[in-house]
Amino acid sequence: MNTMRTGLLMAALMGLFLAAGYLIGREQGMFIAFLMAAGMNLFAYWNADKMVLRMHGARQVDRQTAPEFYGLIEDLSQRAGLPMPKVYIMDNPQPNAFATGRNPQNAAVAATTGLLQILSRDEIAGVMAHELAHVKHRDTLVMTMTATIAGAISMLANFGMFFGGGRDRNNPLGGVAMLLTILVAPLAAMLVQMAISRTREYGADRGGAEISGQPLALASALAKISGAAHRIENPTAEANPATAHMFIINPLSGARMDGLFSTHPDPGNRIAELQRMAEQMGSNLRSKTDDGPWSSRSSHAAGPWG
Repeated sequence: MNTMRTGLLMAALMGLFLAAGYLIGREQGMFIAFLMAAGMNLFAYWNADKMVLRMHGARQVDRQTAPEFYGLIEDLSQRAGLPMPKVYIMDNPQPNAFATGRNPQNAAVAATTGLLQILSRDEIAGVMAHELAHVKHRDTLVMTMTATIAGAISMLANFGMFFGGGRDRNNPLGGVAMLLTILVAPLAAMLVQMAISRTREYGADRGGAEISGQPLALASALAKISGAAHRIENPTAEANPATAHMFIINPLSGARMDGLFSTHPDPGNRIAELQRMAEQMGSNLRSKTDDGPWSSRSSHAAGPWG
């Protein structure tokens, strides 16, 4: 159902792009805008993972520097039937995580030190399984495609603002259509893009619960992360809000509700879906929320992240 909804939303976004191109740039303007947007997003497609990881100060770890965390990712990757991704840790007190990479063969997963300290092992497994589900579903590719189309629509609106004012002077309705397109098309594109992002989160929740086998552990993790994200600021994400949609929970200090301008579903809705999934699976598993942080179980004084 989520795949079908994503396809419909992407079709709507492409339809919006074609309509805006016809009203503003005609065939030539539409073609130029699309080429520019595609070029920028093609560059981002090949380099976005490195850029985002560097932006958030992520450092790569391995079996020697973070044995427990690395081993957990290795186990989850095998369960998911995925190649072993690169593993990163971000020195950030806000509990959060994200996945990046253009395909499963070039994927990376990253978690904050806050997440490793606050969550239990089962909850961390649920979160990282969610991120691996993003990799398995190729959500990074989907979001890159939607960003390409949304960027092209914004460029068309800019073309219309600067070069379309003289068109259809004898046709008042044409001028109104032009104005509405310039004002409404970028906003509509942004809303559709956010709707696609929210849809992919629900899909990753379900996929992550299937990989880890513990939907209630992921539900418990979402509750903890959401509560902590309200209290603990993420300065790097605040400085780079365009990366907010990548995280499992919105890292920004703004509203975190299921609204038009939210890149994430409401955590309560996601938790309810996971609880229903647990009932459907006939799962009697419970989240182990009193195990304490990994740092208390690690044999290394610096914690499992090295």
